[in-house]
Amino acid sequence: MPDLSAGTDRLLEIRGLSKSFPGVKALASVDFTLRAGEIHALMGENGAGKSTLIKVLTGLYKKDEGTVHFLGSSFEASSPMDASRKGISTVYQEVNLIPSLSVSENIFIGRQPGRSGKIDWNKQNMLAREALARLDLDLDVTRSLGSYSTAIQQMIAIARALDIQARILILDEPTSSLDQAECEQLFSVMRKLKQEGIGIIFITHFLEQVYEVTDRITVLRNGEYVGEYETAVLSRLQLISHMLGREVRDMGELTANQAESSSTGELFFKAENTGRAGLMNPFDLELREGEVVGLAGLLGAGRTETAKLLFGIEKLGEGSISVDGRKKHFKAPRDAISESIAFCPEDRKTEGIIPDLTVRENICMALQANRSILKELSRTEQEAITNQFVDLLKIKVSDIEQRAETLSGGNQQKLILARWLAMNPRLLILDEPTRGIDVGAKAEIEKLIEKMRQENRSVLFISSELEEVTRCCSRVAVLKDRNKICELSGEEISEDHIMNILAQGGID
Repeated sequence: MPDLSAGTDRLLEIRGLSKSFPGVKALASVDFTLRAGEIHALMGENGAGKSTLIKVLTGLYKKDEGTVHFLGSSFEASSPMDASRKGISTVYQEVNLIPSLSVSENIFIGRQPGRSGKIDWNKQNMLAREALARLDLDLDVTRSLGSYSTAIQQMIAIARALDIQARILILDEPTSSLDQAECEQLFSVMRKLKQEGIGIIFITHFLEQVYEVTDRITVLRNGEYVGEYETAVLSRLQLISHMLGREVRDMGELTANQAESSSTGELFFKAENTGRAGLMNPFDLELREGEVVGLAGLLGAGRTETAKLLFGIEKLGEGSISVDGRKKHFKAPRDAISESIAFCPEDRKTEGIIPDLTVRENICMALQANRSILKELSRTEQEAITNQFVDLLKIKVSDIEQRAETLSGGNQQKLILARWLAMNPRLLILDEPTRGIDVGAKAEIEKLIEKMRQENRSVLFISSELEEVTRCCSRVAVLKDRNKICELSGEEISEDHIMNILAQGGID
């Protein structure tokens, strides 16, 4: 029998894998190799193709081209259940089990031990304890799954996957909702499974975790294969360069001293020791009138989480927020809106536009919601406001009564901006405002940001495009692995500087 713990035997070989959707090449001739007894990170930014690769492997999508070999034989799963039966199991960030059922019931759903249609509960509970003991867990398997923490639920999901005789375990963002101690517990289990010869595909955006627990890294970018690397010999700076697609000049040891803001405006908004366990570690952030502050960091760094905490979408676990020097408690977004704070979300489809409503209704809804029921906007006022912002932002519409879902992506983005600008906010939080839109629309949005600055209003600008951050912002907070690690201002702000900071601790 081969030594599966050596990590030399190939469990999975994918060659030339391609997958297209209407108008999109999601994967283009991608290669991937997983060895027995190895933890292999699959890395890439949004749109890199990671999720598509996993969905093809586990039978959610059918491949267009390429070959997949598992244990030396040609492999194709017809569904995730089929993939699991054949030895490839996936545990997702959101545990896909039933909280109201017991631990043992969740582990043995669909394959309960017994005879003549009757479940042998004693045997099921015994087998569940044995499955958990493999992961060094001693739990009351008769308790409901929902009574345990997210970390323990993930362990139970892993125990179920292994009990179905998985040879490959796919962990898709398993640490996104875990604290440090829970991550260490998961990593301990992963190392134990590695020693048993299990091959683990680890998908994460946390760089430090990749270097803590993995043996190899495969990088995808824009649906294409960039390369496979040994973790021990690939620096963090090189990894970031591969993910983003350009070489970065090594600037040596960089300081992380907080610089004074170049803005001379009055302090408007202040977050002190603000955070929530499992979402974002405590951070401080200030915004002055007429200042554009950027949030920079790789995907998973905590940029959107920070915005949602500041706007009241996510509740604070600790710390405080002050507006004009007065402490505020945002229980919901309406509390932030009442303080003249607006938020344009990253996902305009599900969190931004209301597709069935008209352009007029979408633009006027936040302004109307912020007024009392006795101050309803007249139809004439709504039309005047809508026409004003359609002209200002050059939103291409046939008529202001056109349904929002019929607009292009760029015009939908402008529509959301118009909605919040109609409120004349003192602070506008922009989360990836230029994603998926054309160059012309990007230029219009950047002009708008500059106009707000000149009008002495504040902007918190979040973008994965570092070029945009460095061009638009007078101060930049750099985030990494849910931590704010430094602030930059003035000449300190450059793409290379930020990328080197993100790679600190591993610059060769």
